[in-house]
Amino acid sequence: MNRVDRLMAMVLRLQGRRVVRAEDIAAHFEISVRTVYRDIAALGEAGIPIMAEAGVGYSLVKGYHLPPVMFTAEEASALFIGGKLVEQLTDASLRKQMESALLKIRSVLPRDRQDYLDRLERSTAVVSPGSNALPIQRALAERRVLALDYQGGQRRDMTRRQVEPLGLVYYADNWHLIAYCRLRRDVRDFRTDRICKLQLQNELFSGHGDFSLKRYLEAAAHDGKFEAAQVQFKPETMERVRREWFCRLVEERPEPGGIVVTLLAYSLEWLAGWIFSFGSAAEVLAPERLKQLVAAEAENVAAKYAVVRRVGADPHPVRSLLT
Repeated sequence: MNRVDRLMAMVLRLQGRRVVRAEDIAAHFEISVRTVYRDIAALGEAGIPIMAEAGVGYSLVKGYHLPPVMFTAEEASALFIGGKLVEQLTDASLRKQMESALLKIRSVLPRDRQDYLDRLERSTAVVSPGSNALPIQRALAERRVLALDYQGGQRRDMTRRQVEPLGLVYYADNWHLIAYCRLRRDVRDFRTDRICKLQLQNELFSGHGDFSLKRYLEAAAHDGKFEAAQVQFKPETMERVRREWFCRLVEERPEPGGIVVTLLAYSLEWLAGWIFSFGSAAEVLAPERLKQLVAAEAENVAAKYAVVRRVGADPHPVRSLLT
């Protein structure tokens, strides 16, 4: 981004917030704090009324606004997609406000941009993460404790938890609630489709001011909270692999037998079921425990169909195919 564009974006950022710290501006535009000071001074010289308060940050003088700007097709598309997400992931009151705001934006767009959004609307759909999303989002926004009944992937028993929600993220084809679990006294990852009962509590929580969802996911991979695996997939399955495992796909390496993928997972047990869904199009190379889990899954499925073996046939036909 050149400096002129950055200065304009900086004013828009100030206009959209009550107060902004120099450190936040520097992080957003990936510049030094010293450069922020120079940019703020340049905006002041250009007549933009910016107030600065030591230890607090910068703000625009009340009543000052930039004149409306024309949206590009990409910006209009981004706003439209945002509106679609609001329709699916929030309650009726917020949907009504978003619809009103988007109508105002659409009314000032030129005809070709309006036609562009009409075509986009006819061909776009957003899938909701389920009924659990609304109380989770409310708890995140209001910093309220959640009580939930949770059943882990390989555990039959249900556990009752009280958690302090810190983030909601989509990966591995599921929505995940990242929260501080008071039972485990640590940050935990809860798949929302495994939450059997969810209650929004009146209790507010504090703390976790230094928590970053991005840093948490990066650290989880680095510290071994994810388990690494190597799997060889047939080339025709790679589109699905990339789509369903985009967040934790570490490496792809072409080999004569297919594409060898290194990926990270929270649970080898869950990963085994996912790999098994590819049938013969996937082969586990490492670790050995994952091979055993996939083999066991295959034998369990074969047993359900009560395969009648011929006399003298291999007593473990599925295992033979997997080794």
